[in-house]
Amino acid sequence: QVQLVESGGGLVQPGGSLTLSCVASGSAFSSNAMGWYRQAPGKQREWVARLFSGGITIYKDSVKGRFTISRDNAKNTMYLQMNSLKPEDTAVYYCNAVGRLWNWGQGTQVTVSS
Repeated sequence: QVQLVESGGGLVQPGGSLTLSCVASGSAFSSNAMGWYRQAPGKQREWVARLFSGGITIYKDSVKGRFTISRDNAKNTMYLQMNSLKPEDTAVYYCNAVGRLWNWGQGTQVTVSS
């Protein structure tokens, strides 16, 4: 079973930037499509960005043009570069596979507030 550890969250002002990291244990990481998800207070967890083989990326409409998903398979690590952050981006961010999910990690809190 793959273990996922997210990091890089924090408090940032509107318009600011953060880069999240996700480190995965095990060899399954490199062979799976991966995604970033988030859960805001009182809301269901939702997907934010997905990265498929061949570098194909898909983004939730509300983050298009602001977020960039990437991965480094040699490091078993995935990233989410977040620019022009808005208060509505405030949530706990998680990484996981696309499709058949692994156990969730603890997530990393992103708070966008002035």
